[in-house]
Amino acid sequence: MELSSKKKLHALSLAEKIRVLELLDESKMSQSEVARRFQVSQPQISRICKNKEKLLADWCSGTANRERKRKRESKYSGIDEALLCWYHIARAKAWDVTGPMLLHKAKELADIMGQDFVPSIGWLVRWKRRNNVGFGARHVLAPSFPPEPPPPGLTSQAQLPLSLKDFSPEDVFGCAELPLLYRAVPGSLGACDQVQVLLCANSRGTEKRRVLLGGLQAAPRCFFGVRSETLPASYHPDLGIPWSEWLAQFDRDMGEQGRQVALLLAARVVEELAGLPGLYHVRLLPLATSSTTPPLPSSVVRAFKAHYRHRLLGKLAAIQSERDGTSLAEARAGITMLDALHVAAAAWAKVPPQLIFSSFIQEGLAPGKTPPSSDKASEMPPVPSGLSLEEFSHFVDLEGEEPGPGVCKEETGTEDEEGNGEGAFEPLPTRADALRALGTLRRWFECNSTSPELFEKFYNCEEEVERLCCL
Repeated sequence: MELSSKKKLHALSLAEKIRVLELLDESKMSQSEVARRFQVSQPQISRICKNKEKLLADWCSGTANRERKRKRESKYSGIDEALLCWYHIARAKAWDVTGPMLLHKAKELADIMGQDFVPSIGWLVRWKRRNNVGFGARHVLAPSFPPEPPPPGLTSQAQLPLSLKDFSPEDVFGCAELPLLYRAVPGSLGACDQVQVLLCANSRGTEKRRVLLGGLQAAPRCFFGVRSETLPASYHPDLGIPWSEWLAQFDRDMGEQGRQVALLLAARVVEELAGLPGLYHVRLLPLATSSTTPPLPSSVVRAFKAHYRHRLLGKLAAIQSERDGTSLAEARAGITMLDALHVAAAAWAKVPPQLIFSSFIQEGLAPGKTPPSSDKASEMPPVPSGLSLEEFSHFVDLEGEEPGPGVCKEETGTEDEEGNGEGAFEPLPTRADALRALGTLRRWFECNSTSPELFEKFYNCEEEVERLCCL
């Protein structure tokens, strides 16, 4: 008796899948017509279309085996990617890379990542096949960033680092270090009021790293009793950014997610980090020395500063309402470093993802087409009452001016809100204080025509405070 014949499955290689995508984009052929041409089923063509971005990323990376028909992901993807990164560095340095050397390095990387993994010959064979690695004639890879400046006349898009295309937009991060006069008021600057702020986000705007503030005070009194891990932003007691600590934490975070990401930085910063210990999941991509484009779009930085200034003026107005007859210049003394940290975190959260996404593309820091223009007014905070648009714009850009001399009260320990004038600290709030404050706040809402939406947010806060009080 003859067995019933089954239809043989015809799998397409990566090169053939890219050809399928080209035919669908360039011609008027339907998915069914393309399926007949490649002798596969129409659902298979549909799956190729759904995985278009991933297939194109594999094709453009230059490391994927283009004749391979099925891509089975490794169980140890973090080790897989870290070893591939090390392999390319070794080849760029013209080292003779052997199989035993790769096995030894894979075990070393696994130990660093804290994974119980012993690489075998079979694993190495599959790793080489997955990543299109072969031990043929030794050659030196071209550097990712040519030392020669780009020819004049090219657009910023053409000047992108060659290796940037190896990463998806979600994995390309930009980083900005900027000065901020954290409690300046319109028409009044103080030399002691400056902090250094570090902002970092990916080019899609879907991920924003925790804001870091660096100040001159080693231990501001306003931080007494505060648990730093519960704060929405970080504080560093120095105006210089602690790059080694910050990058090490970034690298660990990406390793926990099993990702390889690119971080755009100014060339001078990368030069300063030359002696930094190796990063396994973050690749530093320096912009050209002659480039005037910041590694985080200037429009994103300005939006952050605008939201910060807007929220700061709101806090100053609240202080004035509490203390009758207080001027703005006097109210600014009530803004502590801890207040600045919270205001900076809130301002960074207010910067919309669509603004970050479009700014990265417009300034040539990410490949792709500029998304449809959105309403610019919705991306920036409204102009505070009492200021014109020009005055508020000038207030946002205060850091470009030379601050006048002044003594920082918070540094000398004479702030009224920090102590009693003799250096004493305020007692820490108790659970009873927190619950009484909740009751006072709800009563104030009830007497001031609060919207139902605000009550919903209050209920969430109330529930969390009550939970913490029961711990």
